[in-house]
Amino acid sequence: MREPLAEREVRQLVRGILATGTVGFSGHALEELSKDGLTTLDATNVLRGGVVDPGEWENGTWRYRLRTRKATVVVAFRSETRLVVVTAWRNR
Repeated sequence: MREPLAEREVRQLVRGILATGTVGFSGHALEELSKDGLTTLDATNVLRGGVVDPGEWENGTWRYRLRTRKATVVVAFRSETRLVVVTAWRNR
């Protein structure tokens, strides 16, 4: 997988991973979700239908924001079948 990915590629990859791959949550993401009264299901719904922002290089990996009116989720791809939610927050 060659990164950075275009928004269309991110959307396709996320949908494929949701269907047949593995979605993990970092400890930080779980803390942030809890602090904002969000669940992993809320984050998954953002992954399903969110708008994709251009990738950002941070801490040695490409990260991608997906957002809805309700929340934003930041993911990093570990492979073509696995992604990790790095952080998330409720949009104010």
